[in-house]
Amino acid sequence: MSLSDNPKTNQLLAALPDAEWQRWLPQLELVQMPLGQVVYESGGMLSHVYFPTTAIVSLLYVMENGASAEIAVVGHEGVVGISLFMGGESTPSRAVVQSAGQGFRLKAQVIKEEFKRAPVLHLLLRYTQALITQMAQTAVCNRHHSLDQQLCRWLLLSLDRLQGNQLVMTQELIANMLGVRREGVTEGALNLQKSGLISYSRGRITVLDRPGLEKRTCECYAVVKKEYDRLLPEKLAV
Repeated sequence: MSLSDNPKTNQLLAALPDAEWQRWLPQLELVQMPLGQVVYESGGMLSHVYFPTTAIVSLLYVMENGASAEIAVVGHEGVVGISLFMGGESTPSRAVVQSAGQGFRLKAQVIKEEFKRAPVLHLLLRYTQALITQMAQTAVCNRHHSLDQQLCRWLLLSLDRLQGNQLVMTQELIANMLGVRREGVTEGALNLQKSGLISYSRGRITVLDRPGLEKRTCECYAVVKKEYDRLLPEKLAV
């Protein structure tokens, strides 16, 4: 079984107690998550929650004029659609696949019923707190730090949610995630490439020097990483 076909590649699913795992397994549906797929729209009704295995999903806040900016990323460490078990049927954010891959989904009614069970309740609440920290820190970072630092933070968070060191990503999509002009991303990527930190070619970004990226980014990445490590079981931390 490949990583993408194995539900336990998703670390939340892997952390489920055995009784919950046995109940969930027959109801988990393997789905393809192609680049650019809209998992759900702002204000839309949620029919499923998604547990990425090899895909990464960006959560975007959408303004009335259509402009958007990324507020968090979710990969194999988490779940997309937390509003379903936090008391809502819809969400103010949009979820878009930023790195193609696969995942598993579970029907809304199933997750709402399961959320009433104590072990799952505690696990999902801890993950939700970590995700809220990521959203808050992203807002602070976008307001106070340079585009170069934001780009490094974004690359590191994405890298934590992949199995390798390569991202398939266009500059236009990165610009949409960060809420900046494409020209700014182009300049930032070129600067990182000149410094030997990344290699960028034809929509593929390869991280060559992770420690170098960590030194170049702002404190926001470390804050988010520390919170995931604190709140989640060791095998879930990213």
